Amino acid sequence: MSRRCRRSLGERDVAFRNADHSALSPCGSVERTYNPRFLALSEVVRDTGDTMQEEVKVEVRPDFLARQAKAQPIQALAELIWNSLDADATSVNIEFEPDGIGGISRIVVADNGDGIPREEARQVFKNLGGSWKTLRLTTPRLNRMLHGREGRGRFKAFALGGVVDWKIIYAKDGTPFRYDVAVLEQQIERVRVGEEAPAPGAATGVTVVISELKRQFSSLQPENAVQELSEIFAIYLKDYRNVTITIAGERIDPDRAIAGTWNFELAPIADDDGEQHPVDLEIIEWRGQTRRTLYLCNEQGFPLSQVETRFHVGDFHFSAYLKSSFISELHQDGRLDLAEMVPALVASIEEARAKIKEVFRNRAAERARIVVDEWKEWKVYPYEGDPVTPVEKAERQIFDIVAVTVQDASPEFSDTASKQTALHLRLLRHAIERSPAELQLILDQVLKLPKRKQKELAELLNETTLAGIISAATLVADRLKFLEALRFILFDYEARQKLRERSQLHKILEQNTWIFGEEYNLWASDKDLTTVLKVHRDKLDSDLVIDDPVKVINKARGIVDLMLSRAQRRHRADDLEHLVIELKAPKVTINAEHLNQIEGYALAVEEDPRFNRVEGLRWHFWIISDAYNKQVEARIRGGPDPQRRLIQRTDRVKVGVKTWGEILEENNARLQFVKEKLEHRVDDGQALAFLQERHRELLEGVLINDDEQIETTDDAVLEGPSSES
Repeated sequence: MSRRCRRSLGERDVAFRNADHSALSPCGSVERTYNPRFLALSEVVRDTGDTMQEEVKVEVRPDFLARQAKAQPIQALAELIWNSLDADATSVNIEFEPDGIGGISRIVVADNGDGIPREEARQVFKNLGGSWKTLRLTTPRLNRMLHGREGRGRFKAFALGGVVDWKIIYAKDGTPFRYDVAVLEQQIERVRVGEEAPAPGAATGVTVVISELKRQFSSLQPENAVQELSEIFAIYLKDYRNVTITIAGERIDPDRAIAGTWNFELAPIADDDGEQHPVDLEIIEWRGQTRRTLYLCNEQGFPLSQVETRFHVGDFHFSAYLKSSFISELHQDGRLDLAEMVPALVASIEEARAKIKEVFRNRAAERARIVVDEWKEWKVYPYEGDPVTPVEKAERQIFDIVAVTVQDASPEFSDTASKQTALHLRLLRHAIERSPAELQLILDQVLKLPKRKQKELAELLNETTLAGIISAATLVADRLKFLEALRFILFDYEARQKLRERSQLHKILEQNTWIFGEEYNLWASDKDLTTVLKVHRDKLDSDLVIDDPVKVINKARGIVDLMLSRAQRRHRADDLEHLVIELKAPKVTINAEHLNQIEGYALAVEEDPRFNRVEGLRWHFWIISDAYNKQVEARIRGGPDPQRRLIQRTDRVKVGVKTWGEILEENNARLQFVKEKLEHRVDDGQALAFLQERHRELLEGVLINDDEQIETTDDAVLEGPSSES
C-alpha cells in the first residue's frame, strides 16, 4: 500500500469517527456484518444522548494465526534465527535432539541475546503486529539493522512442530531472571506465560524448544541446510563479523563458501507518489552446488521473498540480492508475494536477470581462457591466431565456453589422447560455426551403423581419407540429381512450357560433357577449335551459335541450333581429341539432310589447314535432338557401331546421332548399380534445386512465370521480352 493510500485511509477513519451515524439504523444502533471465522468482536455500547455509539474491538481468530504458521522448514528456522539476531544475539546455535531410534525428537534454537523482560512478555506474545520493531530501525544495544517488523516470525515455529516452548533469561537491575512461555498449536491463540524466578550466574538469552515434530526434516540436516542458510544470512554475516550461527555443530560461514561477489547499482524505482527508490544488486557466487535464486530484499539486504531464476550459465551457482526500500514497502503492504503484478519491480527484476547473465558469461569466458591456454600449448585448439572482427571474437568466446563446459561435464574428456581431443574440438567448432543440424545428422548416421559397417568404414579410412570417400559419393549423387533435373526440364510438359531459353543448356552442358560419355569428362574449351568451327559454320547454318553466350534478340526470333566444342590434350604433343556437339532446336526431328550436313561439316573441319597436318588429332561429332526419323534410324542400324549410334567412324573422325532420351537412359543405366548401393533418393524439387544452385548464373531468368505469354512457330519456341546479355 502506498503512502498516499495509507493517508487516505487514515483520513476516512477520522471522518468516520467524527461523523453522525444515527442514520445507519432505525433504532439508532450500528448494523454489524462480519465473518465470525476470522474476527471476534468485543462490543462496548455508549449512550451519546439521542443516539448510541458502539465501539468494536477486533481480535484474531485461531485459524488466522494458523495461517501465519505456514512456512517451508528452512524459512521457519530462518525466522527463529532472525528473532535471535534482532534481540542482539551474537551467537545462535541450532541442535537436533535424538529420539533414541535414529530420528529427531526436538529442535532447539538457543541464543545469547538480551531476552524478553517478563513484564513485556504478555504484550509481545499477545499482539500480532504492533511490534516494538516498527518504532526502531536498529537493535536496542548493538545498533544492528532489524529484520522483523510485524511480530509474525515466532509463529513460523509451528511449521516444524506442534509444541513450542520459549525458555527466557533476561537481566533486571543486573540480576538474571528466568521464566517460560508455552504455546500449543491446537490452542495457538492461548499463550501460557510462567512466573519468573532468579537465575544467579545464568547468561541472558532465549532457547526455543520445538517438540512433537511433524516429520524428520532431512532438509534441516547440516549437509542440506548450511548452504541455504548461508545464502539467507550471507549479507548479514558479512556486515556483522562477530555474529556466529551454527547448526548441529557446523558453523555457517559464507566467506568459506563464497567464490566471488559483485555489486551493481540499477535504475531506481518510482512509487505511486513519484518518490525514487534506489535499487542495488549484489551477486554472490558459491563454491558449492545450490539453487540459483534471486532474493527480493529490503534496503539492508535482508531477504523478504525470492524469485526462482532459470539461467543457462554453465555450472556456476549463485545467489543474487535485489535490495530496495520499495521492496520493503511492498512487504509491509502485503503485496510482495504478488511481485509479478508490480510493473516497476518486474522491470528491476529483468534488469537484474540481464546483469546476472552478463556476469556469468564473463566468468565462463575467464575460466575458459585458462583451459584454452592449455589446449593451445598442446596444439589441439582448433583455431589459429587471434580473432579480428567482433563476429570472430563472439564466435571464439562461445566456442571456448561450450568446449570447457563439455570438458567439465565429461571428466574423461581431459584424459583422452591429444589426437582424440583435437577431433572433439574440431567437431565442436564445426557445430558452432556451421549447422549443428548437419553435424547431428552426420554423427547420428555414424553411430547407427552396425558394428560390421563401422569396421568396414574404419578399414576404408586406413586406405583413403573420409574426404575422398565423400567426394566420390558426392560426384555420383550430383550426377544423379543432374540427370533427374535434365529429364524434368526436357520432358515435363509444364517445365517445357516455362522454359524461357532452351539454349541455356548449351552452357550447362559445356560443364557436364560426361553426359555424352565418360570419355568426354573433364574436356576443356579451345579457342583455336572455336575459331575453326565458326569458319565452317556455313556448311550447316549461318545462324548457328558456336561457343558464344546466348543472346535474346527479340520476341519474333526463336531458338536456333547450337554447337558446343571441347578439346582433350593427351600427354603427347601429337595426341589431341576434339568433341563437337550440335544441339538441334526443339521440335526438330533429325533427318537424312541433317546427317549429310553434319558429315559435310565434319569433313570441312577435319581438312582445315590448322588441323589437317596434326597426325594424332581425332574428332568426335554428335548431333542431338529430341527425336530422329526412320531414315536416320536405318542409317544407325547400318552404321559402324549401332550400339553407340555412330553413323561414321574413321581413324580420325567419329560421327554419331542421339536423342535426349537415349542419352539419359544410357547414363541412368551406367549409374544404376552405384545408385542402388548408395540408396540414393531424390525428387524433382531436390534435383531442380541442385541444378539452380550449381548453375545459378546460367539459369537466372530462364524459367518464366505462368502469367508470361509463350509464342511458338513451326520451328522454335519464341523468346520473351527483348534483352541483351
